[in-house]
Amino acid sequence: MDTIVTVSGFVKRYKKHLAVDGVDLTVHKGEIYGLIGPDGSGKSSLMKAIAGVLTYDKGSVEVFGTLVDSERAAERVKQRIGFLPQGLGLNLYPDLSVEENIDFFARLRLVPERDLRERKTRLLAMTHLDKFRERAMKKLSGGMKQKLGLICTLIHEPELAILDEPTTGVDPVSRRDFWSILAALIQEKGMTALVSTAYMDEAERFHRLSFLSGGKVLASGTPTEVQALAPGSMVTVEATPQVEVIARLKKSFRQVESLGPLVHVFTDRVDQAAAKLEIETALAGLTPSAVRADKPELEDVFVALLLRSAERKESPGGLPTSTAAHGHDGLAIEAQGLIRDFGSFRAVDRVSFRVKQGEIFGLLGANGAGKTTVIKMLNGILSPTEGAGLVAGADMKTAGGTIKQRIGYMSQAFSLYMDLTVEENIRLFAGIYGLDTGAMNKRFQWIVGMAGLSGYESSLTSRLPMGVRQRLALGCALVHSPRVLFLDEPTSGVDPIGRRRFWEILSKLAREDGVAILITTHYMREAEHCDHLALMYAGRIVAEGAPADMKRHVEQEAGRLFEVVVDQPGLALAHVQQAGFRGAALFGTKLHVFCRDPVRDKACACRALEESGVRVMSVNERSLSLEDVFVYHAMALEQAEQAAGRHVVAA
Repeated sequence: MDTIVTVSGFVKRYKKHLAVDGVDLTVHKGEIYGLIGPDGSGKSSLMKAIAGVLTYDKGSVEVFGTLVDSERAAERVKQRIGFLPQGLGLNLYPDLSVEENIDFFARLRLVPERDLRERKTRLLAMTHLDKFRERAMKKLSGGMKQKLGLICTLIHEPELAILDEPTTGVDPVSRRDFWSILAALIQEKGMTALVSTAYMDEAERFHRLSFLSGGKVLASGTPTEVQALAPGSMVTVEATPQVEVIARLKKSFRQVESLGPLVHVFTDRVDQAAAKLEIETALAGLTPSAVRADKPELEDVFVALLLRSAERKESPGGLPTSTAAHGHDGLAIEAQGLIRDFGSFRAVDRVSFRVKQGEIFGLLGANGAGKTTVIKMLNGILSPTEGAGLVAGADMKTAGGTIKQRIGYMSQAFSLYMDLTVEENIRLFAGIYGLDTGAMNKRFQWIVGMAGLSGYESSLTSRLPMGVRQRLALGCALVHSPRVLFLDEPTSGVDPIGRRRFWEILSKLAREDGVAILITTHYMREAEHCDHLALMYAGRIVAEGAPADMKRHVEQEAGRLFEVVVDQPGLALAHVQQAGFRGAALFGTKLHVFCRDPVRDKACACRALEESGVRVMSVNERSLSLEDVFVYHAMALEQAEQAAGRHVVAA
């Protein structure tokens, strides 16, 4: 097996900060190797060194057999590498069109004109950007920018593609497109890819992976090998009252997580019957309406490994009793036929929904679907072209000032002052909302306890770990005891334990304190926490309901989902799609296929694969995820628009 990259004892420091500490890894020809971890775990530093654009302090990096230890050595391998840096469109030129960006990078890489025409046509078709050749890069949606960045990275057909968080901030449809494109290029061109991600649910798409935390490798191997490092079962329980269920389970288990009305518990027992019995016994008199045991997902394994690691210095602590409960009666938000036009472009088209006090409501959608515009109208920042809305009992058209006093808002950028301490940030926001000294002191103590900030009060915000900084931002949004909380991509780049801690706080705010929460997210596992979801597409709400109801609806329409393990996954995908399974998708070395008639369709798919020379190792039914729901609806709508002769911008 050819080795493309060898990293040994890699160390990188930034002044006194040790960013990467003794990392070893090898990447083999023709595989997709994954680096998984939160912001600050060392992924980008390692990838830049492999790409030859960053020096390092200790160890060695070999690429194509060349020791990359100087600028001259890096130049010898750069033509064989394609490097996509982190950030949407950061390697692109905003004022150039899609085609002009591609042509620029092709000429930079000395791609012959004849080859350029053929490659450009093919890559534009694969990414669905062929109809946007003349559009300026700055006018593209996030998903489109990332696809264009990928084309420019791959236009010279590199032997090694180094892609730093290419799917962060990109909607699930564009993410799935990205993985299909990458798999096709590896199958057809024999390319090798090193890909980093903060999305734990993408781990199964890699042939092999390393999970980084605090600059060190916590686990490495194939997804199956990594999963075996923390054997056990994930038990799902539905019982009431949920708060009491969680409190009892936490006495015996370290991994307890609420997901909407369900509670997930990780137990070391591998036997699923024994695992269910253990959880039922721990509940001691609280009779669950449903109990199910499954194999743990890779994120559950990563959390188990993180909890074992001595690197974890941060303790979540307990959640204090709230000082401001709002009750669970009445509507918190009501949107009625909201329309917003920007010139001839309709960004929001007749959107209506309701959010109750004490409810967690998820607004999902592709980049450019209209989510942010809806939130800005509800907050009184933008006036609607048509329609009406109430937020916390106030009319969004006429009571903007009242609404601002009754809501909390946490943007993706956190909206904190980095050169202030934790205490200074909290007191500043309290002053902005007009709290007097007594109320300010009381809320300060509550926020420190609620957000687990004890010991950080005098720390500069810029020096806080990402998970702590995010909880501080939440505390500042809650300083004036709002009835409604708006959260925009609140956990981007946060490690799994930090994310679960954050959702533990949100669940308590909703369940016990009656705060209504409207959240936008691209992280589909996070959407499972919501009581109710609305899926937006091209400015409209196209599906709505509880997560479990939405899954059942897709299963009724599309069929049950099966995971197929084969020896040639890229070739298998093409043949399965030719056999009529249009919703088939690659997940690393595995194939996901919808079957309306499980017995007949399974046999049909296996026959098509075996006739094409693909060996089928196993076929197993798999539970639908919210990503499957999202992609199913978006693809169905896109196909309907195309059939009707209308064109909708894909994200």
